[in-house]
Parts: sequence; structure tokens; C-alpha cells
Amino acid sequence: MNQDNVIKLGVIGLGNIAQQHINNITSGAVKQCQITALCSRNKTPLADELGASHFQQYQDLIDSGLVNAVLIATPTMSHFDIAKYALEKNIHVMLEKPIGLSSLEGEKLVALANKETKFALMLNQRTDPTFKKIKTVVDSGVLGDIQRTHWTMTNWFRPDIYFQVSDWRATWKGEGGGLLVNQCIHNLDIFQWICGVPSEITAFCEFGKYHNIEVEDEVTAYLRYNNKATGVFIGSTGEAPGVNRFDIIGDKGCLHFAVEAGKSKLTQKLNAQSTAEFCANTDEMFGMPTVTESDITTTETVNQHAIIMNNFVNAIHHDEPLIAPAQDGLASLDIANAMLLSTWQKQAIALPMDRNTYQNELNKKANASTLRTKSNAEAKVDMSASYR
Repeated sequence: MNQDNVIKLGVIGLGNIAQQHINNITSGAVKQCQITALCSRNKTPLADELGASHFQQYQDLIDSGLVNAVLIATPTMSHFDIAKYALEKNIHVMLEKPIGLSSLEGEKLVALANKETKFALMLNQRTDPTFKKIKTVVDSGVLGDIQRTHWTMTNWFRPDIYFQVSDWRATWKGEGGGLLVNQCIHNLDIFQWICGVPSEITAFCEFGKYHNIEVEDEVTAYLRYNNKATGVFIGSTGEAPGVNRFDIIGDKGCLHFAVEAGKSKLTQKLNAQSTAEFCANTDEMFGMPTVTESDITTTETVNQHAIIMNNFVNAIHHDEPLIAPAQDGLASLDIANAMLLSTWQKQAIALPMDRNTYQNELNKKANASTLRTKSNAEAKVDMSASYR
């Protein structure tokens, strides 16, 4: 490996997702990147195994001169302070999702990054071949104007032990929410990436419906768009086996994505004539446009996290456009925040949202929130089973 062309990476936080990133780097799935420093509360044998320096304070790692980039994989409540410190030192930042406890935090972080500093977010599902294909189809215009969208994403099931083994997870103080800002933030990112940001959201969140937690573990939301399109988003961490179905209905056709028995299927239906034109001109009382149905399922699999990290490295070296610049993380978090605010205020929330209003409401929740006492139970961890 040419050391002159290697990113010297510091990894801050050594939990489950950090281990996944470390394995991608040490296995060679991520190129031109060397882990030179680690930060965690306690010294770990991993530092010696990697030949990396260990720090207990993130400030010391960032100031060490041993890194020119950091990967931040800590509890959400610390994202803002750590990313802020790194960006102010002109250190490149890869931040695990979400960008902060709120989109206002994210907005402040984005403003700190200068043009030479790469600031990326781990929105890895943008590299999923199926979602990339869906976006390509929608962007091509073959479906016509989008009329309606519907995503039921309820196979994010999490048992109680998932929450019990951490003190910060699923608390207003530690995570700023639950289902929406943790699991479904990926789906909300893909939803808006493909279909656009809605102009108004009315949502109904359920708090602690399935688990002994203070934050949301179920949501049903109604979305309205500027072109009069409508949408529905349903999410849950309390259903098993759950449902993953995404429908996009356009004037000229539609896409249907669904996961059944662990296998995904993507179906495209294209009308010979647009629905609006057929509706206005046909003399058939019960007529329907002629439709062509195609199975356009992709069987390609990729290492999503490695793609995002390689892109981050190439952005630093060659100014390659980021797949998921941190700025892009604001839209999905705005949607999540609007769903919570709509529930609290029992009214529709217009987007762009007043981020200060949401922050004030979140602060009230966080001030009344406490971190939980961690369970001593040993959790069996298979990270591959955590992805949907």
C-alpha cells in the first residue's frame, strides 16, 4: 500500500457498527485507508492488533496528528460535539446516521464544514442495487408524474434486549427518538431521495407501544406533495415477521417493491396510454388502459458500507462526489422530526419545517428524560441480521 496515498483514519466509538467498518477496512474491502487511531472509554487489544494508537478522549485523537479523517460511530447524543470538534479542526468526517439528535443540530454541523473538508453520512442504502434501480426508473420519467406513494416498513422488529443492553438507546436524551431516527431513517432517506420531500406531514406516533421505552416504536404518517401527490409511510419495531412493501404510482405506470420470505421482488407496470388521457377520452364505461407488466428484480448484492467508505476515501483523494454528503441527511431527519412534532401538536406540519420549534419541543422531552440502567444480560449479536 502506497503510504503517501492512504487515508489515516481514526475510529471513534467501538460498538457493533464500528466493528463492521473496521472489518471492511482490515479485510481490504475498503482501499487506501489505514486505521491509525481508536477512541473508546477503555483500552482494547484491537489497538495493538491494528498497530493503532488508543485514546480515551476524542479530542486527544483528533489533535494527535495521527489522523486526517475520522469515522464517528458513537451514541447519537455525542454526534454533534464530536463532529463539530473534528470539522473545526478541518478533519474529514464520516458520521454514522443520524446526523444529530435533530435536523437543527445537523444544520449547524453542515455549516461548519469548509469546501476542502469532506463531511459524509453513512446512508448506505443509497447503494442498494434495487433502490438505485427504482430511482433510475422514476428519474427517467417513464412512470409519468407521481400520484401516490406508500411504504409499509414494519420488519424492523427489535426484541427487548436490543434496548436493555444500552443506556442511551430509545431515550429522548440519548437518541432523540426511536424507530424514526434510528431504523427508519434509512427508509425515509430513500423515500425522499426517490420521491422527493413532502410539503406537509400528518403523523400518528405510538410511544412505547411494544417495548418499555419512552420514544416511538410505531408510526403511521400521511404525506402531501406540492403536485397534489399523496403518500403513506408506516413503520414499526414491534411486528414480526413484519412487512416491507414500497409502491410508487405514476400517471403512466407504477413500481411495486416487496420482500417475501427473505427475497425481494421489483415489478414494473407501464400503461400504453397515460391514466389521465385514457380517463378523459375513453368511451368504455369500465375501461382500463392496456398495461405491460415486467419483473425487473435485481439479484445483485453489494457491500453497502464498504461502497460508502470507498467513496469517502475517493472524495478526499480525487474529489469524487459524495454518495451521501452530510447535507443530504437533513431531509430525512426533517421528515422524522416533522412526524414526531405532528403527533405532539396533533396537527399537520408544513415542510420546510421550523427546526427551532422542533428543537424546543425535543429539549422539553430530553430535559425530562434519563438514560436507562444497562442490563447485564449477554446479547447475541449477528449484525447481518440487523439490516433490512
